[in-house]
Amino acid sequence: MKKKIPVSGIVYSTDKNFSFEEETSPDILIPAAEQRLKIKLETKNRGGKAVTVVEGFAGAGADELGKQLKGFCGTGGSVKDGIIIIQGDNRDKIKQWLIKNGYKKTT
Repeated sequence: MKKKIPVSGIVYSTDKNFSFEEETSPDILIPAAEQRLKIKLETKNRGGKAVTVVEGFAGAGADELGKQLKGFCGTGGSVKDGIIIIQGDNRDKIKQWLIKNGYKKTT
């Protein structure tokens, strides 16, 4: 197992009392009713293949939401930086699922 290297830029310290403490931000869970999600269809830079993109998810849990949407649509996809990408044109299906599950501010 590799040792995790801190990303703060500190490589070495001559201070004998120095101890590195990683700063971790707590995962914030924003309620579904307060999320502002945008659903759109993209074909750019994807070899002509259409994908449905869900943007605007804030806080922790984007991976879990992406997994649920992929399972519901029966297709593949991915989650990167809070952007959920689902293969195919599933805009209507995803919008119905999100509204049914409490994401009221969905466009």
